[in-house]
Amino acid sequence: MDAVSTLPFPASVYASRLDRARELASTAGLDGVIVGPGPDLQYLVGVEGDTIERLTALVFGPDREPTIIVPRMELAKVRATAVGELGLAVSDWVDGEDPYALVADALGRAGRVGVSDALPALHVVPLAERLAVRFELATPVLREGRMIKDAQEVAELRRAGEAIDAVHRRVPEWLRAGRTEREVAADIAEAIVSEGHRSVEFVIVGSGPHGADPHHEVSDRVIGDGEIVVVDIGGAVPSGYNSDSTRTYVVGTPSDEAAERTAVLVRAQQAAVDAVRPGATAEQVDAAARTVLAEAGLGDAFLHRTGHGIGVSVHEEPYIAPGNDLVLREGMAFSIEPGIYFAGEWGARIEDIVVVTADGCERLNVAPHSLTAV
Repeated sequence: MDAVSTLPFPASVYASRLDRARELASTAGLDGVIVGPGPDLQYLVGVEGDTIERLTALVFGPDREPTIIVPRMELAKVRATAVGELGLAVSDWVDGEDPYALVADALGRAGRVGVSDALPALHVVPLAERLAVRFELATPVLREGRMIKDAQEVAELRRAGEAIDAVHRRVPEWLRAGRTEREVAADIAEAIVSEGHRSVEFVIVGSGPHGADPHHEVSDRVIGDGEIVVVDIGGAVPSGYNSDSTRTYVVGTPSDEAAERTAVLVRAQQAAVDAVRPGATAEQVDAAARTVLAEAGLGDAFLHRTGHGIGVSVHEEPYIAPGNDLVLREGMAFSIEPGIYFAGEWGARIEDIVVVTADGCERLNVAPHSLTAV
């Protein structure tokens, strides 16, 4: 029986992505590109999954038609993606055979070869020995396509944003004094799936002093009355595109200081959103949030960049950070998430995903931004 297609987009979309990648490889002066499992492979041909000890790789170049090298035991799954629908060349192999020789055959003579950043040393080292070339990152080729979202990708990110907003609106059902962070997180994770995601990528519930750790996840800490709680959540919708949104809650009544400081944070987040437009740089958007916080005496409490790109990966380019002079273009999608953190006390963060439009940006998360009392 033929494998059933699992593609979220028409095969023609993937054909265009491959054509664009080959053009970018030519512009970058690369003779060939090797892409292992991960977000780049998912983006280019719809093949999902992680790297294992058996090599799977897409090989292409400016003058080389795409070929995928795949273990025969994975062949049916791969043929159910754009690989099969586009009729791409396939070189399958079984244990005992040399998959690196198949990569060499697909590349032919090559001087400069780029590899995807998700390809591990487990495969990079033997490939380099087999090909007798010095590899370089294929980032200039692979990031360019993924940074600029087309209308279908934006629609999927919008779908993801609506789904995660629905979860945030339900957080007051579960967040209350006397429950543990882990108990609240379990309810949130269940809702992430029930509200339209296929998987839960992460759940952060940082109560009280745990909120001062930007990458705290969950613990068995009991949430207390009057505490500030950071809830940062995200998942992948069926197409594989991700949501990521943070809101800050208070159990009961906040202190005057917490209320005032989180109000400044909301203004800082809005200032950064307002700064997003084609032609602005990533560092200018970051500075817009940072300036508001600094003027309120909270600059030292902001410990990280303002945002990160999002798509088939939760974190990807562009990065909205100090020193990044990347010029924003229509179709770029990224988070705006300034935060303030007070070690041993509490923290707060507000995060939306935005997409750059012709004259500004579209905000994909619209759940209330102010400190929400539960």
